[in-house]
Amino acid sequence: MAAAEQASSQKTATTWHGIVLQTLKRNEIKLVPYVPDRVLTTLIKDLHADPYFTTFPTAREEEAVGIVSGAWMAGTRGAVLMQTSGFATLANVLASLAVPYQIPLIMFVSERGTLGEFNYGQALVCRTMRPVLDSLAMEHHTITRLDELEFIADRSIKQAVTTQAPVALILSPLLTGGKTFDK
Repeated sequence: MAAAEQASSQKTATTWHGIVLQTLKRNEIKLVPYVPDRVLTTLIKDLHADPYFTTFPTAREEEAVGIVSGAWMAGTRGAVLMQTSGFATLANVLASLAVPYQIPLIMFVSERGTLGEFNYGQALVCRTMRPVLDSLAMEHHTITRLDELEFIADRSIKQAVTTQAPVALILSPLLTGGKTFDK
């Protein structure tokens, strides 16, 4: 590996978005559809800049889940990026596609609705997301610290693929810095 490439890789591996990108690569996840989100912007830009990944926006979260599910059936691993409010639209597609058909759907969810959130709708969805995941018997982890991110993401992806079960990795504002609100 060239010295400049190695230095760049080490730099990105010390940020939460750099760790996510490297973990996706190590687990051979190449397809990453997303619904645009301010918190995930740096990760999305880094994915677009890396020729390893096929990354593109979707209009809705259900569309991204359908794309990743179809890709899995065709032999390609994928992950979906979204924010908490987008998760509110997913109960049906998770209960009727990902869970019963044992799709190892990897979801990275930037958490809104907590820690200073101004939007009441975001707060409501944040409070219902984990109970919905529990009712679907879906594995989920809330990641709050940089030092736990790589371990939890890597092991969760491996478990999802091995058990053919979806997983949600909730990226707390304590990890990402959350959405900043202009006054």
